[in-house]
Amino acid sequence: MKVSKAQVTENRRSILQAAARLYRERGFTGVGVADITREAGLTHGGLYRHFESKDALAAQACECAFEWTLSELQTPDADAGADAGGFLRAGVANYLSPQHRDSVGQGCPVAALAADAARETGAIADAFAQGIGRYMALFARRRPDDTEAAQIEPEDRVRAIAMLSTMVGGLILARATARGLPALSDEILATLRHHLEATWGLEASGTDGSDESRGP
Repeated sequence: MKVSKAQVTENRRSILQAAARLYRERGFTGVGVADITREAGLTHGGLYRHFESKDALAAQACECAFEWTLSELQTPDADAGADAGGFLRAGVANYLSPQHRDSVGQGCPVAALAADAARETGAIADAFAQGIGRYMALFARRRPDDTEAAQIEPEDRVRAIAMLSTMVGGLILARATARGLPALSDEILATLRHHLEATWGLEASGTDGSDESRGP
């Protein structure tokens, strides 16, 4: 029976979503084609009707993971407000949260796959680098003074690199300590939230400085 174009599109989307989640959970080398197709509810042979190789699939799955996470970061937090400063407050709070720490398969691909990506070449390495570049540009455009940069200045780039490097490194450390020293894991997240908010003036006005209620 001939498969409709809509079903072909849906099958491809299911494969990419399954691959993006499994790669973040297990790494590039820890996932086989059979794992992905089984997760997507499709046959092994069907995958290569959508992707010319496993590397092509991995590269596009990376793009899918970055796009999903970027869309989440760009959604204004209801409590933080829709301004640029609200975006940065929500981004820091949501990223450095216990919920994000515990949701590897649905979270930031950088924290989950950076070490793997550093060993890759070709399309996978390119897709990963481009994704990080989009993260940097997004955070550079959004300024702590509640404005959005019409033109990104050097100081915007410095802020973006410092913030994202701290967030990614902190999340990796929090995940590495979550089982063995859960109190330390929580402390890492809370300390870095406070540090970034204080460093870049992201504290929400009218609060007592506590972030206990923050999170996705």
